[in-house]
Amino acid sequence: MFSLQVAWWELLARAALIYFALFLMVRLSGKRTVGQFTPFDLLVVMLLSEAVSNGLSGGDDSVVGAWILAATLILMNGLLGFISSRSKRLERLLDGAPVLIGRGGRWFPDVLRRHRLGEADIQQALREADCSLRDMKLAILETDGSISILKR
Repeated sequence: MFSLQVAWWELLARAALIYFALFLMVRLSGKRTVGQFTPFDLLVVMLLSEAVSNGLSGGDDSVVGAWILAATLILMNGLLGFISSRSKRLERLLDGAPVLIGRGGRWFPDVLRRHRLGEADIQQALREADCSLRDMKLAILETDGSISILKR
């Protein structure tokens, strides 16, 4: 139970490689994937965790191995957060930039398609901002996937 079946450094390397690979995949999948989970998105996250579990552990089923993996993932996440809070350049690389999706009561259809935003998403954002379409000054897709509406 407490005896490692693979070297401790291999668990660290596996965790780091899988963390960065998943981070890149999630980042490339778009802002809306991260911002608002649908039931399908939640299913994908659950299946991702199952898909990478064997790659993380390398066959090690020990408690110590699980502790090493969990600590590595948490430390890497904290380290990226710490570094990105100190570097605007890295923050922009990791988080992306807000995107203008509408102005003056008009949506930008090409931008909406590129970011996989549907009519329901934009209507919900208008309702949450208590704003009609003609009163909309700007609509911005934020880096966390939420939509901000500024009124005239």
